[in-house]
Amino acid sequence: MTEENQNEGLTEDEKALLSEILSEDVSDLSEFGESRRNFLKQLTMAGGGILAFELFGGQELLASPATQPFIESIENAVTLSFKVNGAKKSLSLDSRMTLLDTLRERLQLTGSKKGCDHGQCGACTVLVDGKRVLSCLTLAASCSNKSVTTIEGLAKDGELHPMQAAFLKHDGFQCGYCTPGQICSAVSLLSEAKDGEVSYVTANVQTSKGAVSLSEEEIRERMSGNICRCGAYPNIVDAIREVHTGKGVAQNWQFVDDNQASNTSDLPKNDNK
Repeated sequence: MTEENQNEGLTEDEKALLSEILSEDVSDLSEFGESRRNFLKQLTMAGGGILAFELFGGQELLASPATQPFIESIENAVTLSFKVNGAKKSLSLDSRMTLLDTLRERLQLTGSKKGCDHGQCGACTVLVDGKRVLSCLTLAASCSNKSVTTIEGLAKDGELHPMQAAFLKHDGFQCGYCTPGQICSAVSLLSEAKDGEVSYVTANVQTSKGAVSLSEEEIRERMSGNICRCGAYPNIVDAIREVHTGKGVAQNWQFVDDNQASNTSDLPKNDNK
């Protein structure tokens, strides 16, 4: 292609600029026939072309697949229809997916926590048809046509469940990570006792009939599958006892009011200086 054909279609200013860029002192040519400065200019022009493609051509290249719908591939797919907190749900999921992962990842119900993922800490406890289960060890597919209740579904019409309110009143938590599982387990515990289900510490098992009265020892035994690493066990027991008996349980602590907070006269003095 001749220089005239190459410059065809360029304005006079563009021709002058191109001529200035390509003009080079040929007296300083290397053994390869190209000067260092001319090589750097050509390299710069090539880099500019790549940058222009990235900014303009690349955008169209990346944007075109977005117009096509994304089809998710699921191995061992099964269809699960069940109720979650009173709402009907239908999902296509892997038959090996646990109930905990289904709730958190597919339904965005993140109240139930993944603590150990081995069924040892109880942080993942939810209710299935009113019975407490460890959702990390429960296959979601096994819950077909059942009703699942998580911590998000306990409150009704903006009112906390009595167990939730009792945990707040008695400060039955610190970090709160295990609290959803603790509360769901406690709610189920009350139903179990009401139905006369005995535990390891229940006295007179053979003659026991009707509802089981929940002593502090009974509550501790029945809640032993829920671990609180912060050590809020005494307050958790008080909260459950209050809901079970319907009678207020005296708190072992109280909030500091403004006057107490501002009065430091009763604080121990530090004489070490």
